[in-house]
Amino acid sequence: RKSAALHHNIVVKLPATQVGLKALKTLSAESIRINMTLVFSTNQALLAAKAGAYIVSPFVGRLEDSGEDAINIIREIRQIYDNYNFQTQILFASVRSPAHVKQAALAGCEIATVPYEILQKLIQHPLTEVGLKKFLDDFTKSKQKPLV
Repeated sequence: RKSAALHHNIVVKLPATQVGLKALKTLSAESIRINMTLVFSTNQALLAAKAGAYIVSPFVGRLEDSGEDAINIIREIRQIYDNYNFQTQILFASVRSPAHVKQAALAGCEIATVPYEILQKLIQHPLTEVGLKKFLDDFTKSKQKPLV
């Protein structure tokens, strides 16, 4: 309550546990926005949405590390939320690669926590570099002067 009172943009994090769900139910009834974190199953995400979570955070990288089909879990959560018109947003947590970013978008996640080094990789593509070099070489051969 104290954290939420500091600013209207604050979202309080609670763990996806029995005690966390109980606190979520109480706090969401008071219009305090809650991010239910450490979500590792579709059932945890369902319970969090029913209790009024603003956001759920499935940890995809950690799920994959344990051998789970993490992207399928995300898709199931999205389907359940769409089926029942839950307003809870899905935060794709533990992003480990550019492929994760694409998978998050395709699965309908509203948010992803993306490390800076992964953000840098999103813009890179070898064909872009090859194409840019060709454009610059062609421009140099044309003997034109740059406009800037």
